[in-house]
Amino acid sequence: MSTLPDKTVERLSQYRRNLLICDAKGKEHIFSHEIANIHHITPVQVRRDIMLIGYTGTLRKGYNVKELVELIGQILDKPEGQNVAIVGAGNLGRALIKYFVNRRKNLQIVAAFDIHPEKIGTSLVGVEVYPLDQLKQIVKEKNICIGIICVPVNEAVPVTALLVDAKIKGILNYTPRPVNVPENVYLEENDMVTSLEKVAYFAKNKN
Repeated sequence: MSTLPDKTVERLSQYRRNLLICDAKGKEHIFSHEIANIHHITPVQVRRDIMLIGYTGTLRKGYNVKELVELIGQILDKPEGQNVAIVGAGNLGRALIKYFVNRRKNLQIVAAFDIHPEKIGTSLVGVEVYPLDQLKQIVKEKNICIGIICVPVNEAVPVTALLVDAKIKGILNYTPRPVNVPENVYLEENDMVTSLEKVAYFAKNKN
């Protein structure tokens, strides 16, 4: 299968999350319009996304929930799993570590990094905080391929350079500072201020 569009991958992850909720409630089949209603998109978009991963439902029953969850997992996940590191063990970094514990078996946060002596050597839910100058060594030892940046804005660019030098293949940047990466590294930038301003804009225009 060729590489899927960014937005399709994002929606597939969201579909899986809500399909797992449906499965837990005992729902065995679901129609595209039901998925669309949950995600506030069109049934056409849902059908396009699911056709891209080679799955089709039936007119009478729609999609088999368990089968669709399993197929999305095969598309999104690496069978042996992927290890993740947090750079910046402040409030945001520690919150993310707590949130992701046992959230996805194929994605594990296995290390955190910081420059503050009082944080180095501590651990949170089994994730140890290492000094930042050991990043390249620990990334290699723990086979880490994804880095999450949770540092102050003025540290975003040098931290990105450290992650790239350590051969990290994917970076999630939680700072408002845009960063640059080479073509062999996938970058996702999640600026919470921009997200809030987007919500504020649409809220402003609601009567």
